[in-house]
Amino acid sequence: MIETEYNPSKNMQVLGMGASEFINHQSLPAVPTELKQITQEFFPGKAFINQDFTVKNLQYQRQKQKFGIIHLATHAEFKSGKPSNSYIQFWNQEKLNLDDIRNLKWHQPKVELLVLSACKTAVGDKQAELGFAGLAVQAGVKSALASLWYVSDVGTLALMNEFYQHFQKISLKAEALRQAQIAMLKGKVNLKKGELHGSGSNVKLPQELAKYGDENLSHPYYWAAFTIIGNPW
Repeated sequence: MIETEYNPSKNMQVLGMGASEFINHQSLPAVPTELKQITQEFFPGKAFINQDFTVKNLQYQRQKQKFGIIHLATHAEFKSGKPSNSYIQFWNQEKLNLDDIRNLKWHQPKVELLVLSACKTAVGDKQAELGFAGLAVQAGVKSALASLWYVSDVGTLALMNEFYQHFQKISLKAEALRQAQIAMLKGKVNLKKGELHGSGSNVKLPQELAKYGDENLSHPYYWAAFTIIGNPW
């Protein structure tokens, strides 16, 4: 059952967690910048990365403090077949399988928005129709923001930067996402001289991403994968 109650985002705290280094996956050098922007520039909150990105710490932080927004920036894989085949990657090869996501008790305390800044987290199939995002909503999250296909590291950073900028002002999740995607479509978001230039702010990129050079991020590959599941506001 989808909750229809509207809660403004102004007083929300955000818990940002993720990993930039992996053993069996490609590194994600944009993740530290992504988490810093979200928890220091857009919403008050806490950020935990790499060795502090564990399922146990996720549960512990949620017990200590109520966070309206949970943002997970990491790799994820959706595979056909049993739910246990699909996972969100945590630190040091720890994985949260699709069939374990209910155990996190997202409704105690209530999570207004779960952002899965990772690959193909909104996809399902006949054996696991809901995917990570849909299952999270079923397990108690009010809304989930997730992707439908593999997304680029820098493209995700750009989209998330835009989304949280708009979410600060609009407080309607689906509309904030729409405005972020429109900004990227219109070429208002691009890479120039080692910086991410957005519609409202510029962000210095980590050295590993400076190799991209100047690049326009208007192509749908960079922004169209993301969708809101559950309550649109």
